[in-house]
This record gives sequence, C-alpha cells and structure tokens, in this order.
Amino acid sequence: MNNKLLSKPALAMLQPPALPGSYKNDGKKIDEIVELCLNEAKMISDNGFDGLIIQNMNDMPIKQFSDHRTVAFMTRIVHEIRVSYPNLLIGVLINWDGVASLAVAEACNADFIRVEHLYTGANVTSAGILQAQCVDIIELRMRLGSKIPIFADVYEVHGVPLGRKSYGSAAWELIHEAFADGIFTSGSNAQESIDIVQEIKQKVPNVPVFLGGGATGDNIGKLMRYYDGVSVATWIKDGDMSNPINPEKARVFIKEIKQVRK
Repeated sequence: MNNKLLSKPALAMLQPPALPGSYKNDGKKIDEIVELCLNEAKMISDNGFDGLIIQNMNDMPIKQFSDHRTVAFMTRIVHEIRVSYPNLLIGVLINWDGVASLAVAEACNADFIRVEHLYTGANVTSAGILQAQCVDIIELRMRLGSKIPIFADVYEVHGVPLGRKSYGSAAWELIHEAFADGIFTSGSNAQESIDIVQEIKQKVPNVPVFLGGGATGDNIGKLMRYYDGVSVATWIKDGDMSNPINPEKARVFIKEIKQVRK
C-alpha cells in the first residue's frame, strides 16, 4: 500500500461535469471536461492537499454497472491527471461500479479505489437495490495481479442498508470476509463520526479508516485524532461542488490536519 495512504492524507473530491451521453451533459465534449478536471487538480495540488478522489457523481441517475462510455471517459480523465500530477494520491470512484473503478485504476496506475454502497451487503438507493460486488472485484484483482488497495464504505450515508448490522460487525465482515484494505465511513455529525470510528477500530484495530464526509475546518482537527485520512467535498467549495476551491478554507483545513500530524 502507498505509504502516503497511511499518513493521514487529506483528499479532495473531484467530480467532473456530466460526461458525454449522460442526462445532465450540456454539450461539453471530453476534451473540455478533461481540461476542467486538470484545472481543478491543479487547485487541489496548489492548496496543499495530498490527493483527490475522482467520482462521476454528475452522471446521476446511475445503475450499478457502468457502460463502456463511462469507463472510457473516466480512464481518459484519470490518465490525464495521473500524468500531469504524478505526486498526487489518486483514488477512483465510479458510481456505482467497483469493478469498473478497479479496471480504470489499474489502467491509469491510480493509488486506490473507493467503493461506495455496494462492496458488501445490499443498499436501497434512488436507482434501486445495489448488491455487493466484493466477489467480482476480488476476482478481477486476482486475474489482473493488481496491488491497488480497495477502500470500501461502511454504510454510505445516502443509502438504506438491508439487514443492517452494527458498524463494528459490518466493518469486520468487510475486512475479514470480503478482504478490503481500508474503510470509509462517516456519521450525521462530528460526534457520531467519532463514535462510529471508535466502534470500528475495536473490531478491526489495524485497518486504516478514512472519514468520508462531514469534514469542516471547525471539526477536522478533532476528527483526525481518530481517523487515518479524510476526503472533503463541499466545505472547501462554499457548500456547492460546482464552485472552485476557496483557498482560505483550504488553508484552514490543511493547517488543522498538519497540527494533528505533529
């Protein structure tokens, strides 16, 4: 596993405009989208973040399995960022297809994948019931001889899990039965996020657990005493992912994380 993934990395979410062929695409071609993504990756790098997670959130609504178009366009975007910013950690999150995420990550030499909703168990979402892909992801990893770490969410906040277990039990299953390398999770507020990570670490004490949401400049210093990494989205963009990064908020955020690292 990349050592940077074990040193409390601060990651920014990068969500490209809707890809060509998606419902919300407004006519942008892939070259223009790539340029926008490269500009945002530059902002992420310039503002002191360790890396990014690229997610095609703007392609909603999305089925569980990606089409060829999505895989092709996401591969192009991730490759361009990898070449332009080789020192950034890069995670791949293709909604909602962990198999596609691993294929793209392997093709582009990304650092990890994040699997939301569907690594283990089943979740009810706006697109219906999403079912576990851990078997397919692990089989692909074995066939490719891939060493790319799999980080999977325990109860992503926007889905409703079927047959819900405790956070600790779900985390144990994710690591010991589905062989993920790390975990993303978060609660509805800072204290709940702390309670969740403490429960998880009692069950899987040597596994990196990243905060997947709810981070702000006000709470991140406290939260990072418990979490091993964080991805931040809307707070550094003044509440809207379509905004550019606010440099002052990014400065505050990174300053708090550096304090914890000391």
